[in-house]
Amino acid sequence: MTRGILLGFCSVQSFGEKENCRPDGRELSEFRTTTLNIGPITTADGSALVKVGNTTVICGVKAELANPTVETPGKGYIVPNVDLPPLCSSRFRPGPPGEQAQAASQFIADVIESSEVIQTEDLCIERGKLCWVLYCDMICLDYDGNVLDACVIALLAALKNTQLPEVTINKETSAPEVNLERRHGLHIHKHPVGASFCVFDDSILIVDPTAEEESLSTAHLTVVTDEEDRLCSVHKPGGTSLSGEKLQECISRATVRQREIQELIDKVIHSVKTAH
Repeated sequence: MTRGILLGFCSVQSFGEKENCRPDGRELSEFRTTTLNIGPITTADGSALVKVGNTTVICGVKAELANPTVETPGKGYIVPNVDLPPLCSSRFRPGPPGEQAQAASQFIADVIESSEVIQTEDLCIERGKLCWVLYCDMICLDYDGNVLDACVIALLAALKNTQLPEVTINKETSAPEVNLERRHGLHIHKHPVGASFCVFDDSILIVDPTAEEESLSTAHLTVVTDEEDRLCSVHKPGGTSLSGEKLQECISRATVRQREIQELIDKVIHSVKTAH
């Protein structure tokens, strides 16, 4: 009964009630308002702040010079980290990263790898000697469900905002010389965007769940697609099973969401450039 009340299903239509509505007035397949601010952290090499409803995530990208690994001498690397501090919700405790934060960090790492958002070869400066490491820190400032979607948007927007300084290697000393005055952007190969869903009573599917809806659902699912409608990742941590038909429904909704978010990011980046 609690789930029925939460989802606000209006079984009596004679009262003119909206069917399939949720506590915040949304339909089952409706996302919350998404807002984006690019470049809020001036000390970072790239940054973005994303709000999906009340859920707020800020991402900062810091680039450091390092030696490539022996296994991949011609590649740099990306190190993502998701932080869910106590300030964002009372459900999180101080101390080392909890299970949800670790799972989110691993999810973001998988998305980076599977989507090929950046070719790590682009981060190599001199094969076997020098490369860039991008530390991508995502911090949740306000948790109200669907933190994974917000993290993916914040990461993509921050990477598109990242400017790396020019680096040359001195032939006499073999030491790297960094020119902070001359910078260049990253080459973003793909634009992955996530769409998260919750399942209720093994049959009802809702998109962009709030924290309350997440806590009452029987399963969670996040689908990541890119601009070519390629499926980059499907993340389903346990819960009840989902039919192939329902999964296809999720993928179709995710592809529409991808276009909406990519358009939003491009629009904000254009407005920032125009302002400067």
